[in-house]
Amino acid sequence: MQNFIEIQALMKNELDQMNKILVNRLDSNVDLINQMSHYIISSGGKRIRPLLLLLCARATDYDGDYHYSMAVVIELIHTATLLHDDVVDQSTTRRGQETANELWGNAPSVLVGDFLYSRAFEIMVEPNSMEIMKILSKATNQISEGEVLQLLNIKNANVTQKEYYRVIERKTACLFKAACQIAGILSNSNQKVIEAMGKFGMHLGNAFQIIDDTLDYESDSNIIGKEVGDDLSEGKVTLPMIYALEKTTKSDKKILTDAIQNADASNINQVVEILMNVNAFQYSRDIANKESNMALESIDILPSSKYKTALKLLCKLSLERSS
Repeated sequence: MQNFIEIQALMKNELDQMNKILVNRLDSNVDLINQMSHYIISSGGKRIRPLLLLLCARATDYDGDYHYSMAVVIELIHTATLLHDDVVDQSTTRRGQETANELWGNAPSVLVGDFLYSRAFEIMVEPNSMEIMKILSKATNQISEGEVLQLLNIKNANVTQKEYYRVIERKTACLFKAACQIAGILSNSNQKVIEAMGKFGMHLGNAFQIIDDTLDYESDSNIIGKEVGDDLSEGKVTLPMIYALEKTTKSDKKILTDAIQNADASNINQVVEILMNVNAFQYSRDIANKESNMALESIDILPSSKYKTALKLLCKLSLERSS
């Protein structure tokens, strides 16, 4: 295996089955809920989080069917957070398409996000596992904490790297972690393996988010599906900017500080140039690489298989992606 398409091909049957259940469980007697939830679910995305759960289940020799419905739960929770995020951020596009709040308004987006959360909780009880329910309820709570922490950091040029990691571990990595742990629980793995799976998910999630935040300044809007500098225009302070603020001279630091405090991306080219001059992108990528390596080390405990190979490849691809 060498690319993401080959991983998808390996898991085609599992992904197809998961998608069938996902579409079925989105069904509601309320037309607007059907319309909006199907729009957001079908609007793209690589399904990384449910794919992780399916791969980890196979890598730990699970031979049942609950991994399909638990992958659906992970995707529903993630999709609900996207709906709410877009309202909070007042986003108009995601993955190159109009957001639900742009098409239907903020109130319907929040309420349909709530529907997706509650539907996820309906499904998560089906394996009758208190351990799985504890993991998912904790992850959902942590995601909310991460979003609030990020909101508190808006337009704050004094955010530290430690505070940044607190945000991304809750906002992103905890759901990666939950997906991997649930797979280990389903396959009746021992506690050591379940903990290793959790570490894998957490470190991979951190790497994924750090690269995402770096691409916000580096990439082409046609590739990433949003405008370069969107984070800055929303007042979000991410790792490349935090590092640059630590390393810049007084005049450059003032430019960055003003841009953050005013949530102003109008001089994005100048901002990017300052970040490049202090190697902020390379620094961020180096940190992501460390996280990816820690993820790889975590699954040394798993027996060799094509599914373990796919998990290792995901670590590599998370660093190389352009969107």
